[in-house]
Amino acid sequence: MARSAAILMFALFLAAPPGAAADTAAGRAVFNRCRICHTVEAGGHAKVGPNLHGIFARKAGASDNFAYSSAMKNSEIMWDDAALAKFLRNPRQFIPANRMAFPGIRDDKEIADLLAYLHEATR
Repeated sequence: MARSAAILMFALFLAAPPGAAADTAAGRAVFNRCRICHTVEAGGHAKVGPNLHGIFARKAGASDNFAYSSAMKNSEIMWDDAALAKFLRNPRQFIPANRMAFPGIRDDKEIADLLAYLHEATR
């Protein structure tokens, strides 16, 4: 019962409009863990990972100027809050055989804050 209530609460949290219950400043701080591999500005270059500008509503593995794994290119995932939250929680489980060498973010609030920041920084 408690687990199903927690899952429902998490689903409701993700259903809220971007930034509604999240803190973009805190999300910027969370993004510092990502900054070593990713950029967010328009026209930004790819580092070890792709530039994330325009990520929302983009097909996984479809950004120009980055050599994605076959797993990412063939995933058929469209990036939205729910897909990104699952990916950020456990990249290897969400898209097996992808090359992202990141263990994931376990904290729901940090994920929500990061998503709020990404909505702002990548448009």
